Amino acid sequence: MSNARDIIVRPLVTEKTIRSQEAGNTVVFEVRKGTNKIQIKQAIEEIFNVKVENVNVVNQKPKTKRMGRYVGKTNHLKKAYVKLKDGYTIDILADK
Repeated sequence: MSNARDIIVRPLVTEKTIRSQEAGNTVVFEVRKGTNKIQIKQAIEEIFNVKVENVNVVNQKPKTKRMGRYVGKTNHLKKAYVKLKDGYTIDILADK
């Protein structure tokens, strides 16, 4: 994957991710399967012009959900928790 925008799918905006952004300067993104921490770090630094301190990756497995008699599964997600160095911020809500 050569393009940085192919690696980063979208920022994840939930109450939990906003709290982690305010408390620890950590931003959460959904990333493509098959990418590693180094590729994610380079993509974030290229797209947002910030310095990344570290990256933690979580694979969220699909869960079974029911709607009445119908059974389905949620999507698989690969999340990247990106901690930025001091002095750098990414304002996710302003980018929308």
